[in-house]
Amino acid sequence: QVQLVESGGGLAQAGGSLRLSCAASGRTFSNYAMGWFRQAPGKERDFVARVSRGGGTTYYADSVRGRFTASRDNAKNTVYLQMNSLRTEDTAVYYCAATTSSRIYTTQAYDYWGQGTQVTVSS
Repeated sequence: QVQLVESGGGLAQAGGSLRLSCAASGRTFSNYAMGWFRQAPGKERDFVARVSRGGGTTYYADSVRGRFTASRDNAKNTVYLQMNSLRTEDTAVYYCAATTSSRIYTTQAYDYWGQGTQVTVSS
């Protein structure tokens, strides 16, 4: 029902910035809250950020709060993750996901997932 495609990943220097985009198919994008998750090698897939259906409410993991900003443009069926002040520990595959659930942090709450985009931060 919903197809998600991430883009914008790549290489960045520590202290630099990247902007990830997640494009959604379909006509019901605004029905879903959108989450960002990431998975580093050898680690679990962890919550990064969430933006509400209308874009007015955001949640962030402690590790990224103050550095990352999640937003969305429902007219474009796109959600964004602006990543500033990048650190080497931000290196991971980043995934966007869609949900109608009010549960924020668990991967189990999200119904649709993109394929992920690699973010690598070098020192």
